[in-house]
Amino acid sequence: MTKILAITNQKGGVGKTTTSVNLAASLAASGKRVLLVDLDPQANATMGSGINKQKVKNTVYHVLMGNEEIQYVRVSSPQGKYDLIPANRDLAGAEVEMVEFSQREARLKVALEAIAGDYDYILIDCPPALNMLTLNGLCAAHAVMIPMQCEYYALEGLSDLVNTIKRVRNSFNSTLRIEGLLRTMFDPRNILAQQVSDQLQKHFGEKVYRTVIPRNVRLAEAPGFGLPVLYHDGQSKGAQAYLELAKEILAGHL
Repeated sequence: MTKILAITNQKGGVGKTTTSVNLAASLAASGKRVLLVDLDPQANATMGSGINKQKVKNTVYHVLMGNEEIQYVRVSSPQGKYDLIPANRDLAGAEVEMVEFSQREARLKVALEAIAGDYDYILIDCPPALNMLTLNGLCAAHAVMIPMQCEYYALEGLSDLVNTIKRVRNSFNSTLRIEGLLRTMFDPRNILAQQVSDQLQKHFGEKVYRTVIPRNVRLAEAPGFGLPVLYHDGQSKGAQAYLELAKEILAGHL
């Protein structure tokens, strides 16, 4: 059965797209068939997958608008060894244009049904906002992964996101659940980071992944080369952490 995972956090700069790209590559390296959907108008997941967002003819925008079928939009990422539904800045206008559509929150879900059987995992990189695009991602997903930094404001934003997920579950997607919280850009020397990490584990228990993603120069460098870190420096701490995350997911966390 295909597992669809929305990777989301309304706070920017928490490693959401880094997680989307590198988890996709790590799952693919584990022999799984993977599709990454770039649902962010910034299109960083597209660029990080080695696909030039300026040159793609059709994107997820055309799927949401009903102008193109999703199977004709997907492209292969040779760098990541997974498939991609790309994005570009056209997507920024989708929210306004979708206002008049019926069942506008389910357009991605319906589109993915045509190709879901081709994959073991579908990852959706949501934008850093609780908007119509994110709502489409949450409605299409079976579960949610929340990447977050271990800092005070992250805890504040987490409660808002959890409430949003509850509302989506009550109104649109009754099977949606939080699959896990992922600690990113973690520095064990930071006392506050340790304290927040302890609080997360206390309140969310097994919902917190055992794997922790460290601050890592190679992780920060890799997008500039259009590569997942696994193929930029596979021995780096960042690459090894995402391989461990993939193992944890494959072992049954989702």
